[in-house]
Amino acid sequence: MVLDTGSELSWLHCKKTPNFNSVFTPQVSKSYKPVPCGSPVCKTRTRDLPVPASCDPNNKLCHVAVSYADASSIEGNLAHENFVIGSSTQPGFLFGCMDSGYSSNSEEDSKTTGLMGMNRGSLSFVSQMGFPKFSYCISGFDSSGVLLLGDARFSWLGELNYTPLIQISDPLPYYDRVAYTVQLEGIKVGNKILNLPRSAFVPDHTGAGQTMVDSGTQFTFLMGPVYTALRNEFLQQTRRVLQVYNDPNFVFQGAMDLCYRVMGLSRPSFSNLPRVSLMFQGAEMSVSGERLLYRVPDMNKGSDSVYCFTFGNSDLLGIEAFVIGHHHQQNVWMEFDLVKSRVGFAEIRCDLAGQRLGIGPL
Repeated sequence: MVLDTGSELSWLHCKKTPNFNSVFTPQVSKSYKPVPCGSPVCKTRTRDLPVPASCDPNNKLCHVAVSYADASSIEGNLAHENFVIGSSTQPGFLFGCMDSGYSSNSEEDSKTTGLMGMNRGSLSFVSQMGFPKFSYCISGFDSSGVLLLGDARFSWLGELNYTPLIQISDPLPYYDRVAYTVQLEGIKVGNKILNLPRSAFVPDHTGAGQTMVDSGTQFTFLMGPVYTALRNEFLQQTRRVLQVYNDPNFVFQGAMDLCYRVMGLSRPSFSNLPRVSLMFQGAEMSVSGERLLYRVPDMNKGSDSVYCFTFGNSDLLGIEAFVIGHHHQQNVWMEFDLVKSRVGFAEIRCDLAGQRLGIGPL
């Protein structure tokens, strides 16, 4: 399943299509119970979902639909089922039994069974299961990694840097109240802090401008003025070591307009590039080396490859927020402490962490 800290509803594919490897079949489950339209659950428990639940006229069941930043979407019916994780059983767990949708990456989606919604909403996996804390570590090499539900302390992990979770109780049109929102305070390129006012990182009166930690989004997106300042400074500091790919019509994934032409088709080292540090309240997350640039698949110019800067402009995506995606969380131990309302992180090799826990490939 896809682990998504940016969304609430957990769901499983319930309709077999040619490219899905595995689906959930409600007909063979004795504990499966779909939620009818008239149920109070359909109206009250779905209040934090971006799209309100509706009534499916064909079967009079509670209909849910979810869309994601990459333009993919999925819909189906809300249902109860018994979920078992380790020694924890949650009878009557609410989830989406999804039977139709649109995927922007059908090849990748065909490898998954569904999605675990891990935000702070009442319907999320972590809320329904009642875990006080969860941690994950995403490997830099493939989709593998570590997910730990509950408290975990390891001598080899070292100290985590913590930043508090921000909560706004008033409903605002552009503010996601159940997201993992932290306070971004500044950005540093090499040793130079971008000359931006603190107000550039603070949500405005509409809620636009919150900073969300989102494992379900691939890259990191910054609000327009902040992105422009970072782009200009990175260009300035790399002008002698990187060759800009000058094609005004090319914007990778609709929001990443700073791309480079890199010699050779083999995997280069970007160790000489300046690190970009995201400065949070009480903590810092550094992005360096190959995590700064992403090779555009199947796009070569002669014997050269095209790589794009892994920070994008959220204005171009139509997202009114800063989003810290999973690419910049690779090889970082991420801890979400729901009791103390904070996020902690520390750099670590996730493949080695998996081996130490006896769950990674040797």
